[in-house]
Amino acid sequence: MASKAVLIVKGISESGHREILAVDVANTESEATWAELFRKLKERGVQGVLLVTSDEHKGLVAALRRHFQGAAWQRCQTHFQRNVRDLVPRSQQAALADGLREVFNASNLDKATSRRDELIESYRESYPKLADKLDEDSEHTLTCFQFPKAHRKKLRTTNGLERFNEEIARRSNVVRVFPNDKACIRLIAALAMEQSEEWLTGRRYLDMSPLQDQSTPLKVLTGTDPG
Repeated sequence: MASKAVLIVKGISESGHREILAVDVANTESEATWAELFRKLKERGVQGVLLVTSDEHKGLVAALRRHFQGAAWQRCQTHFQRNVRDLVPRSQQAALADGLREVFNASNLDKATSRRDELIESYRESYPKLADKLDEDSEHTLTCFQFPKAHRKKLRTTNGLERFNEEIARRSNVVRVFPNDKACIRLIAALAMEQSEEWLTGRRYLDMSPLQDQSTPLKVLTGTDPG
């Protein structure tokens, strides 16, 4: 029995509706596997990508730079908070989370950057590893500030896709072991089509009018590995 990665891409179309754009099974999550998935998306006509939101995976980001040049990368703020919280004692984790929320909920990029810098300095002496981590790795958590304020909360994390991943995990746990990749794909693709149908026939996820002056087709992608 071998564990494999399931790669999923969710997109937001020009109309502002969500849909699952791709599902694939790979031996591992790597730059090569993400590059192949992005290549297939381009062959199917995905273009004009403005933003990709994901957890920190260097292979995914490298593949993004190669296949969707010019697209911005938003590091998932939820994943980032999880990554840094263990750099302080449990008794300090709530205060750190509050500080990061102040950064992420700022009204504009200047205020977010200023609050982040204050947070870094507040930890410089007591928790230098945390201060260094915030200083070196937080820049891409603020990419969403380049987009309209009304869009930011829905672009800054992969939480929506994580909920779909939880449903995949729940259903796949019933099967426990898939006999082959095709069997795995069949189940997940069926779930993806069901979820996409619900999203496409439901309420619009984003009002895209603030981006109507863009000269290229609009599509904002979020990608993650459900683990």
